[in-house]
Amino acid sequence: MENTTTNKRREFLKKTGTALAVSAFFPTIWVKKSFGQKMGATLGHNSHRYRVVEGWGVLDAGKNPVNDCHEMVEDAKGRLIMLTNETRNNILIYDKSGKLLETWGNSYPGGHGLTLSNEGGEQFLLITDTDRNQVIKTDLKGKEIFKIDYPRQIKEYNHPGEFKPTETAVNPANGDIYVADGYGRNFVTQYNSKGEYIRHFGGKGATDGTFECCHGVLVDTRDAKNPTLLITDRSHTSLKRFTLDGKYLATIPVPGSFICRPVLKGKNLYAAVYRSTSQDYKDSGYITIFNEKDQVISTPGGTEPKYVKNVLQEQRKDRSFMGFLHPHDVCVDSDESIYVPQWASGKTYPVKLERI
Repeated sequence: MENTTTNKRREFLKKTGTALAVSAFFPTIWVKKSFGQKMGATLGHNSHRYRVVEGWGVLDAGKNPVNDCHEMVEDAKGRLIMLTNETRNNILIYDKSGKLLETWGNSYPGGHGLTLSNEGGEQFLLITDTDRNQVIKTDLKGKEIFKIDYPRQIKEYNHPGEFKPTETAVNPANGDIYVADGYGRNFVTQYNSKGEYIRHFGGKGATDGTFECCHGVLVDTRDAKNPTLLITDRSHTSLKRFTLDGKYLATIPVPGSFICRPVLKGKNLYAAVYRSTSQDYKDSGYITIFNEKDQVISTPGGTEPKYVKNVLQEQRKDRSFMGFLHPHDVCVDSDESIYVPQWASGKTYPVKLERI
């Protein structure tokens, strides 16, 4: 059940709108009308609708540049931590107003996946680097705790360069780490909290238990007695559900949508779709939101989700809004606003959607 404060806030937004801050100094998609940006555009469907906060998080690119804005998480203090593969400042930390609070990191040229873990009241980050062929655990100031190199225990790996991890997930019950090698051999490898190998499963293929780009992984804790893994099978436009020890359970088709990773917030799943299969490759991304029954209920920036005989119909981008080019991740904050970092999108800063 949503709290009273959140409901009042949404009602206020519906009645009064949201003040939009526009940057006059940096040429981003927010001030280039040729991109089809609409002032105060409203996106989404059904129960999950959002207003675009124009100009959020735009910085001086000479001082704090970005390349690909890959992923973002919210820490316990409400700070928004974003990973980019720009080594002048791999980590950018914002507050919710879009003000830059802190930067660090210059050694992650392939910075790609970012996961936040909680350990006894302290928080840590897991960074996957596709160029370094490693997973790196750090504290929130950037101090490296340990690294996970390519899994020598898996015979299919002949050398470190074949390991290109795209994402991690952490089991909050025991700290186990799951590493998805989405750009490499497509195995999902399970480690304990110290980074010690436990098992692996998956691999490249078109069967139920294999993947064609296992780009993202999530420990789905909505069923507290029976948590499972949700893993992206991106090129097959689906999510796949596994047990925590790697046994295949089910496939969730998402026709038309190349999903990067699923993100859990409350009873809903959120995901960035970096492109649609039904349109030209360029600039065809959007966001998709699932309910607790794994049904798509809203597609901000995309076409309205429709089911025919309980089968989701193919979705595509809604070209009336071009603020999304290639969304790579979503971060859903405690106010249920969504922040969207993007890949290959003209070195733009994240997009903020405020729930209404």
